[in-house]
Amino acid sequence: MFQYLSAMPADPILGLLTKYRQDSHPQKVDLGVGVYKDPQGNTPILACVKTAEKFRLDSETTKVYIGPTGSASFNELTSALAFGSEHPALNAGRIRTVSTPGGTGALRVAADFIARCKPGATIWVSDPTWANHTGLFQAAGLTVKTYPYYDYQNKTLRFDDMLATLKTVGKDDVVLLHACCHNPSGQDLTQNQWDQVVALTKDCGFMPMIDMAYQGFGDGVDEDAYGVRAMAAAVDNMLLASSCSKNFGLYRERIGACSIIAKDSAQADVALSVLLYVVRCNYSMPPAHGAAIVETILGSVELKAQWLEELKVMRDRINGNRAILVEKLKQNGVDRDFSFIARQKGMFSFLGIDEQQVATLMQDYSIYMVGSSRISIAGISEDNVDYLAKSIAAIL
Repeated sequence: MFQYLSAMPADPILGLLTKYRQDSHPQKVDLGVGVYKDPQGNTPILACVKTAEKFRLDSETTKVYIGPTGSASFNELTSALAFGSEHPALNAGRIRTVSTPGGTGALRVAADFIARCKPGATIWVSDPTWANHTGLFQAAGLTVKTYPYYDYQNKTLRFDDMLATLKTVGKDDVVLLHACCHNPSGQDLTQNQWDQVVALTKDCGFMPMIDMAYQGFGDGVDEDAYGVRAMAAAVDNMLLASSCSKNFGLYRERIGACSIIAKDSAQADVALSVLLYVVRCNYSMPPAHGAAIVETILGSVELKAQWLEELKVMRDRINGNRAILVEKLKQNGVDRDFSFIARQKGMFSFLGIDEQQVATLMQDYSIYMVGSSRISIAGISEDNVDYLAKSIAAIL
């Protein structure tokens, strides 16, 4: 059977990483891979995670399966983190949450669940969106369409165009929204814009699905969940995919969650039974280690306070990187307005240069980013920002 296969194109970001590692340039800069890095270019393990992990290793007594839903404690605590502990949907028993293998696992479980609700359903994603969204949803048998989102020319949100398109979406369709720190543009909805999207969603009747991969990386844990909480309070049905990879630094532990919001508790139980069938046919049981770390942190007053402080350090560093890049570009005589970078949130932004300029930065200056000019803000540091700004100035 293998003789009928055709090779798939390599992932562009992983390909960039290989080229970066092979580059011997002493001032090379990696702006491709979307992981948090400290000023030394490392992705450290959080101190609170180290403490929770030691507790886990000392107290664990078995490696038996934890069941398709995952840890009940993790599911409860991560739901409270996403929705707020006093959210009316939680208090009404309308939410069911399962542990998943990372945020990507949560998205795939949600996609397969949608396919069970309506085979071949259409899901609308922002233009642009995370590169893996389209392939993941298509693999689940969904039809993918796009709605306008980012204005590449003016470096702003195409909000009016977005609303106009969403008004045409069918009642049986799904609309994917980014909760915060939009990947790849960094351009987020304001709270006022979220309110308008929530009202439109309720009026039009389509089902919202929210991807929250970066809670706490934008303005704060509660602030970044504004849209999630507003939407869950307003609609009868909703899906949420969340991840602990970034905000807990648990990239390789692969722990996330998929939450279903139903009209009432009885409908939520039925939906959960279908979701668990999807899980059983997919990976059967979720991993336990990452969930145990997260529930230990969120279940401890001291560790949660330490986590929030460590998360603030990461958030402040990323926001600081945005500001210093804009300032250094000005200092290097760049007339073009790059202030949008400082206004955006999260790990990513489009630099707004063309593919030839991206190629020149890589070939002549050993600065690596994807062809769309999307940069990973965490790859900037005090050590490389002067070189980065001078190099960008040279190719403009």
